[in-house]
Amino acid sequence: MKLRFLGTGTSTGVPQIGCKCKVCQSFNKKDKRLRASALLYTENTNLLIDCGPDFREQILCCDSPHLDALLITHSHYDHVGGVDDLRPYCKGRDFPIYCKSDVSEDLRNRVPYCFAKHPYPGVPSFYLNDINVGEIVNINDIEIEPLSIMHYKLEILGFKIGELAYITDAKTILDETITKIKGLDTLIINALRTTEHISHMTLNDALDIIKIVKPRIAYLTHLGHDMGLHDEIEKNLPSNVKIAYDNLEIKIQ
Repeated sequence: MKLRFLGTGTSTGVPQIGCKCKVCQSFNKKDKRLRASALLYTENTNLLIDCGPDFREQILCCDSPHLDALLITHSHYDHVGGVDDLRPYCKGRDFPIYCKSDVSEDLRNRVPYCFAKHPYPGVPSFYLNDINVGEIVNINDIEIEPLSIMHYKLEILGFKIGELAYITDAKTILDETITKIKGLDTLIINALRTTEHISHMTLNDALDIIKIVKPRIAYLTHLGHDMGLHDEIEKNLPSNVKIAYDNLEIKIQ
């Protein structure tokens, strides 16, 4: 099983519009971050995790592979703003989306034309599958366990898939979720910046979780420009912690 980071940035992306900081003006491609999303794939199945407003650019960059389904962590715009661009994947079928019930409701309100009784020809068509923490979801050869994550006061989903846990936009992670992911091979976790934020973990918050979970390797994602330069931050991290960057591909052992 492999995972490709399609985007590793926060809601504004990096560079941030109008910003002249050293990160936003960096020429290092690892400091250019589209909104957070990932492509998980095996020999038989390709799953998209989140579909933000940069989706079209992201999927073209990896040669527009077939997609079997979309997993959504939560309905904030930087994670669902690109769903209309899924229309090429809806030809001849209702494209499957797996998410919490509140996300389903939000999508019906956000893109109502996709769920109309008599839709306009050519609009995307989706089949919404409501999923819940504690219920295993099987998509072809991939088994997914939704995880409870707190994005400030909003419960969102992380995903445990084999020896991988994908967590983004977390502020706190419940003890029962920590127990489920302890000792796994690969942990992907958000780390917005070095200073406190009301709804996202800081770098130190993420490192504290990594110490508890003890994965073989951890990747930090959903970074903002005020985290600092990729190379400067990464050289001071523990040996098993890396900063993810756009189009990085990893193998889950």
